[in-house]
Amino acid sequence: MKIDIFSRTILLGTIATIVASCAAPDTQHHIVISTREQKLALLDRGNLMAIYPVSTSKFGLGDWRGSSFTPLGELEVSKKIGDNAPPGTVFKDRLRTGEIVLPNSPGRDPIVTRILWLRGRESQNANAFDRYIYIHGTPEEWKVGSPASYGCIRMRSNDIIQLYDTVGVGAAVTIVDTPLAAAIPGFVPPGTLVMH
Repeated sequence: MKIDIFSRTILLGTIATIVASCAAPDTQHHIVISTREQKLALLDRGNLMAIYPVSTSKFGLGDWRGSSFTPLGELEVSKKIGDNAPPGTVFKDRLRTGEIVLPNSPGRDPIVTRILWLRGRESQNANAFDRYIYIHGTPEEWKVGSPASYGCIRMRSNDIIQLYDTVGVGAAVTIVDTPLAAAIPGFVPPGTLVMH
């Protein structure tokens, strides 16, 4: 039986789509975000890989529909958007606009560089996906480290690129209103003197 080029292309594309959709979720990495400290910790099999400053909501915590709060609890990375986009690439409705904004550009506050779209795993954060709660880059890098967002978790462009390149879809995300030391077993904050 002969298959023409068009049919073969369609068949191979369908197979590639099916295989890609069967990719195993990332169970190796865990992101822990402390709204109290405005920090994000990246864990690999429970071992601390990195800590980044972030900005969570300037309006507070919660997950009510239509709110601008940062949700708490257990979530996961549902989608990754922005593969290979240059730093500062502007996204509108999760699509590249073609514009690039430099860090700390005056009067500019779009979503930039990369998007990790979060989905809630609990009733307390069930609206997160429909509320478009992301971990994403911000051009307002001077605000990172203090609450400044409209519900999302903002990061500096270089930091979100590192995080994006490390974690996969399905990676666990825990957002807490406690210090990282209280949320991560065995965590010792950098600069803490440990006596043995």
